[in-house]
Amino acid sequence: MVSKPVWAGTRRVTIAANMRAVLLTGHGGYDRLDFRDDVPVPKPGADDVLIRVAAAGVNNTDINTRIGWYSKSVAEATDAGAASGIKGAGDDGWSGAAFHFLRIQGADACGHIVAVGQNINPARIGERVLVEPVFHGASRFDILYFGSEVNGGFADYTCISAMHAHRAESGLSDIELASFPCAYGTAENILTRINVQAGERVLITGASGGVGSAAVQLAKRRGAEVIAMASDTKAESVLSLGASQVVPRDADLDALFGPEHFDAAVDIIGGPQFARS
Repeated sequence: MVSKPVWAGTRRVTIAANMRAVLLTGHGGYDRLDFRDDVPVPKPGADDVLIRVAAAGVNNTDINTRIGWYSKSVAEATDAGAASGIKGAGDDGWSGAAFHFLRIQGADACGHIVAVGQNINPARIGERVLVEPVFHGASRFDILYFGSEVNGGFADYTCISAMHAHRAESGLSDIELASFPCAYGTAENILTRINVQAGERVLITGASGGVGSAAVQLAKRRGAEVIAMASDTKAESVLSLGASQVVPRDADLDALFGPEHFDAAVDIIGGPQFARS
């Protein structure tokens, strides 16, 4: 294995020519995940950064992609093939385009920049960063998902556009930070699109899950009053995140609050409550 020395700040570090990675070889079960140690380390383009991955989370998106659930030919629930894959899945991914193998998955990642392209300030080398997982392609409708349309974080190194590597100055560990990008990015996008304001009353369903709990915290940070829907066993933890009230998942919202109580609803789970929300 050939290695090459590079400068990281004031330190001389060595980046191997090859790296360890988990490759998705096709739709299906766990047997479609191939751990290898001979995958070439990606080389950053002019506007890219090379990140040494410190931690990566396993997101539902990673599982759904592996089992082929995003294929338009699939109607079953995701748990129908979580271990073995879903029969009859086509080669189309969540975007509708054909999914290309081999692919390094991993939508959520935290790491440190170890090399940069020629258009990027070398002062960024050494930064701890979170990867923003949704990339735009040639147009605003051309969406590339980290770990899906492009290689992700299940590897020693990953290479992305510098604009999607966000400096993380936090006392949280790499592992803790790696749980943030997809869930918090999704919640932030929802709250931004509906323009939640201070003083508004916001209903959030599925508030104990990843996106739901992120939405509770981000709405509270905006100064909104959050009423959350979650199971009784999760109520205390949701209250600790900033919800002012937690009601059961099957609560009769009209009976509890009337038809015009809320300024906005963030429905994470859909189902029978969606129309009423």
